[in-house]
Amino acid sequence: MRILITAFEPFGGDTINPTQKLIGDIGKEPVQGAEIHTLLLPVVFDECSAQLIQTIESIGPDAVVCCGLASGRTSITPEQIAINLKEVPKESTVADNNGNRPYNEAVNPEGPDGLFTRLPVREMVESMKEQGIPASISYSAGTFICNNTMYALLDYIRIHNLPIAGGFVHFPASEEMAALKPSLPSLSHDTMLKGLQTIVRTLMK
Repeated sequence: MRILITAFEPFGGDTINPTQKLIGDIGKEPVQGAEIHTLLLPVVFDECSAQLIQTIESIGPDAVVCCGLASGRTSITPEQIAINLKEVPKESTVADNNGNRPYNEAVNPEGPDGLFTRLPVREMVESMKEQGIPASISYSAGTFICNNTMYALLDYIRIHNLPIAGGFVHFPASEEMAALKPSLPSLSHDTMLKGLQTIVRTLMK
């Protein structure tokens, strides 16, 4: 089974994105039967999805697991749904890494309002919990780059009627990040890597 796993570069003033380290280590302990490919995406609206789709067309994966950081969350959270919206609230100081701040823009003006994941998120969460890994389903991927990427992925699968299992998983901050912000909820890299490996094994079932 050919699986593409993506991560993001650091953003928002952080020098660390734990998902970048995850894709660097996921191939070090191969999962039997899985051919793992990885891709680091830019934290830039639309460029993230363009690079993702280009890679999908190049390698033809059976499954795509996009990974992102959700600072402040306490567990690994597979996303249930992406919405057709790119928006940075006007009162927010957040921007993507090119300074873009879209407001009330559609990811695809011709697309549906929302698209559900193609990943077995319930099975993934239960498998992680059985391993003692904090995990839960999330019902909001936000309106920033993670949602932009997830929606574009699912829309591409929908438009081309592809037999690809695709979706998005958010990870908490790492302990390395929490060392700089002691009040920030975090998980160790080893725990998050074990979670990602469990996700891959669940896809293999």
